[in-house]
Amino acid sequence: MPAAILAEDLGKIYVKRRSLREMTRRPFGRAERVTALTGIGFEVRAGEIFGLLGPNGSGKTTLLKILACLVLPNAGRALVDGLDVARHDRAVKRLVGFVTADERSFYWRLTGRENLHFFATLYGLGAAQARTRADELVSAMDLAGVADQQFMSYSSGMKQRLAIARALLHDPPILCLDEPTRSLDPIAAKHLRRFIVEELNARHGRTILLATHNLQEAEEICGRLVVLDRGHVIRQGSVAAITAGLPGRLPRLPDDPRWSLGLERRDGDLARVDAAVDRGGVALSDLLRGILDGGGTIQACSRRESSLQEIFDRIDAGPARPEEP
Repeated sequence: MPAAILAEDLGKIYVKRRSLREMTRRPFGRAERVTALTGIGFEVRAGEIFGLLGPNGSGKTTLLKILACLVLPNAGRALVDGLDVARHDRAVKRLVGFVTADERSFYWRLTGRENLHFFATLYGLGAAQARTRADELVSAMDLAGVADQQFMSYSSGMKQRLAIARALLHDPPILCLDEPTRSLDPIAAKHLRRFIVEELNARHGRTILLATHNLQEAEEICGRLVVLDRGHVIRQGSVAAITAGLPGRLPRLPDDPRWSLGLERRDGDLARVDAAVDRGGVALSDLLRGILDGGGTIQACSRRESSLQEIFDRIDAGPARPEEP
């Protein structure tokens, strides 16, 4: 059985558009080339929720657009259910639903239901079938009360649910979600994540490819993921596997001159400190013994594993990222 999605050495280079002023000043100048993706490789299994985690400009949207047959790669190949996106785009489009956060892709003066009818015809559904499918999705996405209101009156959460409904019009087995909770408040985001996990994935068995820069979201709902930065895969696997190579953290240790990293003074003589300990390096017992030998008293000590935040902190310390096309 082929993988739901397979990317092999995938690359994409954009030619940056020149402004009219630039063309007037340098009519024969060369257009700037922007590398969005380089050597991308990963596999998504059928029925799993797989994450694309990375900061803005890391290449997440470009990658999803390639898989949705909206952009062609310059190198490598991408397969959806064994079909090459560059050679079998019509068949791939029937397999993939693409959810973008771009509100401009809807018609603002049409109602939510009218928008669904219109896009259903673009998927090749007949008028009667389009009405039936739109009614089903309006109910499934809890939009029945606002379906006949103009899109411009919708809240961010309603717009996002309508975007998911649109992607489901042709009943695809694979969904590519581009930052689905980006503009939602915490409660709406929580409800949408639950819907993705319980309804789209668990109940209907859809494969979900979720692009996000939200660390909590990735850890909460993704079984496996890749971490992207500047168009490169820097880590991939389960959350546990990705964080396994990072230093462990030893929080809330009393103050000592030799272990003063992250020191934060509290009331009176109490202090706490976050200390990073490399695996295979200084043993915890040695660290604590050093505090006691220095005259310190240990009030409490606990250990936590590294999280994806550690990776983002390292990425954030690097050079500036180009804007993603």
